[in-house]
Amino acid sequence: MKTATVARIIRNKYCKESLRATYWSVAALTGELRTLFRDFNRAFRKEVIRNHLCFAFSSVSPVIGETSERARAAVRWILRAQAATGDGGVSLGYFPCHTDGDGWRASYPETTGYIITSLLTFAERYGDPLLVAAAMRMAEWEMAVQMPSGAVQGGPVCSPERQTAAAFNTGMVLDGWCSAYSHSGDSGLLEAARRAADFLVNDLDDRNYFKTNGAFVSAGEIKTYTCLCAWAIYRFGQLSGEDRYRRVAVSVIQAALQQQQPNGWFAHNCLTHSDSPLTHTIGYTLQGVLEVGILAGRADFINAVRLTADAMLPRISSSGYLPGQFYADWEPAAFSSCLTGSAQMAIVYYRLFEQTAERKYRDQADKLVNFLKALQLLQSDQAAVIGAIAGSFPIFGSYMRAGYPNWATKYFLDALLLQDRLGDKTK
Repeated sequence: MKTATVARIIRNKYCKESLRATYWSVAALTGELRTLFRDFNRAFRKEVIRNHLCFAFSSVSPVIGETSERARAAVRWILRAQAATGDGGVSLGYFPCHTDGDGWRASYPETTGYIITSLLTFAERYGDPLLVAAAMRMAEWEMAVQMPSGAVQGGPVCSPERQTAAAFNTGMVLDGWCSAYSHSGDSGLLEAARRAADFLVNDLDDRNYFKTNGAFVSAGEIKTYTCLCAWAIYRFGQLSGEDRYRRVAVSVIQAALQQQQPNGWFAHNCLTHSDSPLTHTIGYTLQGVLEVGILAGRADFINAVRLTADAMLPRISSSGYLPGQFYADWEPAAFSSCLTGSAQMAIVYYRLFEQTAERKYRDQADKLVNFLKALQLLQSDQAAVIGAIAGSFPIFGSYMRAGYPNWATKYFLDALLLQDRLGDKTK
C-alpha cells in the first residue's frame, strides 16, 4: 500500500471524527478486548491471535479445491446459528466479545431472508431435504414478524411496537419468499411476498430511489446499494406474471446507474461513509444491476457492472486479498478486508464469466474464494466458529469487528456454489 494511501486512511478514519465519536469508538474496542482476555474466551482468543499473525505476516495460503466440503461446513454453521435463536430465524451472528449472553445475537430478519435462497439452492444441488425444512421454517418465521405495512423491520428482531421499517431489509426477505414460494407453491408465501413488493413499489420517490432506509444506517441521503431490491421485485414480477413489477425493477436500476461515475465508482453507496464505501455495499449494487440486467436482457446494465468490476480487478492481490473499502479514485480506504464484500465480488465475477466467457473474471473469482477458504476454520477448540466466515480480516478489522455475521457465511456459501457449478477447475 502506498505511503500516501496509508496517511489518507489514517487521516480520514481517525482524525475527522468528533471527540465524542472517537471516545465511544475507543471505549467499545477496549470493552471487546477486555472480554477477549476473560477466561471463558480462551479458545476464541487463540484463534484471534493466530488470525492476526496471519495478517501481519501475509501468511494466508489459499485453499485449492475442497469446495463441497467447505460449502457443507458453511451450511452446518448457518443451521447452528438458526438453532441458537430457537425461534426459526437465523442469529445475526456470533460475537463472543460482547459481554451479554453466550455470544449469539438475536435473529436478524434481513439476512435470514436471503439465507433462505442460499439453503434452497444448496438443497437442490445436493439433495438435502433437511435443509429445505430449515429454509421453510425461516420463511414462516419471516411471515410471523412481517410488519402490517408489508415491510420488514431494520435491525435484530424486536417487539412489534419497536419495529421500524427498512426498504432494503424488505427486499432481502422478498427474495427469500420468492425462493420459498418457487419451491413449495404455498399461497401464503406469495401473499407475504406481494405485500412486501407493494411496500417497496410504493416507497419509491419521483427519482425511483427508496425513501425508507431505516434507523440503522446514516440518514440524509439515498442509498444506492438498495437497488439490490430490484432483483427481488423483478423475481416477484416473474412469479406473479405481472409486468408492472418488472418495469419498476428496471427503473430502480436505471436510477442507481445515475450514481455511477465514469471510472465505475458509485456515489451514495455505503451504510455510513459514502466517501469510502465498503466492498459489501459495492457488491450489493453490482449484484442488483447485474441480475436485473440478465433477467431483463439489458446489455447496458451488464456493461455497467463490467466497468466497476474491471476497475476493481487490479486491487485483488495474487493471493486473493481485497481491501474492504475504496475511495472514489479506487485507492484502498481501509487496512482490513471486508470478507463479506470479497465473497460478493467473487459472485459478481463468476456471474460475469458466465455471461461473457472472459477468463479473467473466473480467475479472479477463484482467487477471492480460495483466499476465503483459508480463513474458514474446519477445526477449532471454539466450536461456534467452525464453518463460519468472520466480518473482517484480520478479525479485529473495521467491519463487524470481532465476530461472525451470518451474511458473511451466506455469501461465502453462494460463491462456493458458483465455483462448484462451474466445475472448480482450480482442483
